Formats: sequence, structure tokens, C-alpha cells
Amino acid sequence: MPQAQVTCPNCHQPVNVNILQVFDVGENPAAKQMLLSGSANFIQCPHCHYQGSLAMPIVYNDADKGLLFTFVPPELGLPREEQERAIGALINQVVNRMPQEKRKAYLFSPQAFLTMQSLVERILEADGITREMIESQQKRTQLLQRLLSLSDSARDEIIKQEEALIDAEFFVLLGRIGEAAIMSNDKQAAVKIGELQDTLFSKTEVGRKLFAQTKEIEAARESLLSVGKELTREKLLDFLTQAPNEARIQALVSYARGGMDYSFFQLLTDRIAKTQGKEELRLKHLRSTLLELTRQYDLQIEAKLKRAKQNVETIINAEDVEQTLIRNVSIVDDFFMDVLSAELERARKEGNLEKSAKLNKVGEIIQQLSMPPEFALIEALLDAPDEETVRQNLTESQIKITPEFLNVLNKMVEEAKANGDANLIDRVQRLQRVASSLSKEIKPQT
Repeated sequence: MPQAQVTCPNCHQPVNVNILQVFDVGENPAAKQMLLSGSANFIQCPHCHYQGSLAMPIVYNDADKGLLFTFVPPELGLPREEQERAIGALINQVVNRMPQEKRKAYLFSPQAFLTMQSLVERILEADGITREMIESQQKRTQLLQRLLSLSDSARDEIIKQEEALIDAEFFVLLGRIGEAAIMSNDKQAAVKIGELQDTLFSKTEVGRKLFAQTKEIEAARESLLSVGKELTREKLLDFLTQAPNEARIQALVSYARGGMDYSFFQLLTDRIAKTQGKEELRLKHLRSTLLELTRQYDLQIEAKLKRAKQNVETIINAEDVEQTLIRNVSIVDDFFMDVLSAELERARKEGNLEKSAKLNKVGEIIQQLSMPPEFALIEALLDAPDEETVRQNLTESQIKITPEFLNVLNKMVEEAKANGDANLIDRVQRLQRVASSLSKEIKPQT
């Protein structure tokens, strides 16, 4: 997201703000939530502490739904010709980034909105969200913005007054805005959102329940890890029958769904047949609960895989794969990687060299993005032509030569020796000598 220097509307001091005027859902899946949540183009003045959204022309595009919306804030007071020129330039950005085969007739008839509110409502309406649902979401959004702008003491009082609005959906909204802040590299906002989340976990009924669920998930994970490879269907059934609450049962299902097959349910049925009275009723209720939870789990997994497949297709068809992936790095999860691997294998089997190359490129970019900066630097320095170049690049880098950094180099030397790679041994030892020398030259501050 490009950053620009703007003038604070309150104190008129210069402020750096992340700017986004083209909200293209196909190119940037997070753009929609950023627009709906009000987190896009949000100014926080470090001088006078003013907070608010910047007024600027925007374009919203959702190619899958055939939606192209425009909005020019009336407070800008732009003449009609200037409005058309500004919007025209933004629409051209949308069209130019879009593959030729995806350019449809809707692009020639954008719908203009007089207010941001009406634009947001139209986006939500296209998602099948009713006005009542919109109003409820608006109340949550407004409350969230108020809480983020208040001091701790004032915030506590508002939480007490508005606790009815702070439900599970409120926490989802808070999480999404937090993700948007992280994606836009707004560290200050991300920290503030995290602090608010911690406060709500401890000071609201829903928050305490969600926090308790998190604890149950951790307890379920630890119980399964305690048996490791020795986990059997019988042991899994024991964990489930001994679970203290339904939250623990839900957590166990999420971790061990693969073990809850026909044989597992047959085992549970056999155990029910050997009981009677309250215990029989309890186990029958458990069976019904597990059948429903596994059904829901399978539907959720299916939906996540479908979404991941759409995301993979969006990334590989982007004009600039690397920048699109960087802007949407939050979509890269286990489902995304599973789909990426499956699609790559399918493309190879089908002999689709073009798609294989694109998928391979995505994998390489993800590997680079997930690589700690220390490893990325080491990888680059190993190809340096001589020790002087290594010394210069290592000195100019922002990486601190810590004992942990030197330990990484020691392990690399050991691995290279174990593999008998003489060339790699020489290059790593060269880097090791330079790094060790520089670490001794750096004097500790007193």
C-alpha cells in the first residue's frame, strides 16, 4: 500500500498515511474488508492526536460480481470535470491490471454514489446482507472506533454500557481490522488493537468465554501430544468421553477429525451397548454431538479449500505476482499451501508448463517471504566473491551479529561437512570468520 504525506485536517502538520484509492477485490482480497471496516486511508496524527478517514476519490471493483462503484467525497468540492478526471484515472488502473479475457461490459457503466454509507450498503447488499444486519454491523464498527480512540479509564465505562454489542461477531470484526493493520504495516494500530482485544477478553462475558475456549483448545492439543504416535481410536474415544465440557470436545474434533471414521463411531456404538441408564444417555448424546460437529467441520474444510483454490488462481493470474502476494500475504495458510501443492502436481501431470512455472514462482516467493532476515542475508552472503565483500555487506546490513546468528553459521558448517560439500564448507567458514571478527570489533555500550 503506497504511503503519502498529507496535511492533518486539524493541526495542518504533515503526516505520513497509507493511501489506497483502488479497492480491487480480485487483485487484493483484503481490500473489501479494509473499505467496509473504515481502516483504509485512516489518519492518526502524531502531533495533535487527531483520528479520522481521509477524504479522497475511490473506486471499488469486484469482477466476480460485476460491480464497479465510484465515490468522490462532496467535502472535496471538486468541479465535475476534475471528479471525472480523477475517477477516470482510477478506473483505468483497474482495467489495465485486468487480463483481457476478464474485461466485461460492467466496466463501461460504473455506478457513482453520493455518500460512502450508500456505497458500503450496496456492497453488503450484493453479499445478501439485510439492512438490519448492516445497521447492527455499523453499530459494532462505530463502537470499535470509539473504543480505539479512548483512554483505558474511559474505555472501561463504555465497555460496561455497550457490552450487549460486544459479541462473537464483534471479536471477528476486531480480528479482521487487526489483520488489515498488520498487512498495511501499521504497527501502532496493530498494537492498539491487540491491547483492546486483551481488555475485552478479561472485561466482557463473551470475551471470557472466547478466552476459555482458547484454553480448551490448548488443553486438547496437549492431551493429544502427550500420547503422540501412540494415539489410537480407543484412546481418542477416552479423551472425548472424559472431556469436561463441549468446548474441549469441539477442540478435539478440530485436531483429530481424521481419526473419527466409521471404525471410530462403531467403537463408540459398541461402548454404548455395554452401558445403561444415565451413562448410556450421556454417550448417545456424545455420539449425536460428534456426528454434528464432524459434519460441520467437513463443510468448513470444504469451504476453506474452495476459498484457497480461488486465492491461488487470483495470485497466479495477477499481472505482478510478487507484489500481489506481498499485499495479500495473510491469505497464505495451510489450506493455501495444500492447494498450491496439489495444483502444481496436477499441472505437471497434465504437462501444463506455463501453469507449473507460475505455481513454482508463487512457492518461491512464499519461501522468501517466510525466511527470517538472518537466513536471507546468509544466503546472499554465501555468493559474495571475497571476504571484503562479505564484510562490507554484513556491516551495512541491519542484522545484529548475535550469538544466535553465529550459532546458525556453526550448524551450517556441521551440515555442510556431514554432506561432504567442500565448496559450501569453504563459503560458510569464510562468512563465519568475518562475522566472528566483526562481533569482536563491536564494543558493548556502557
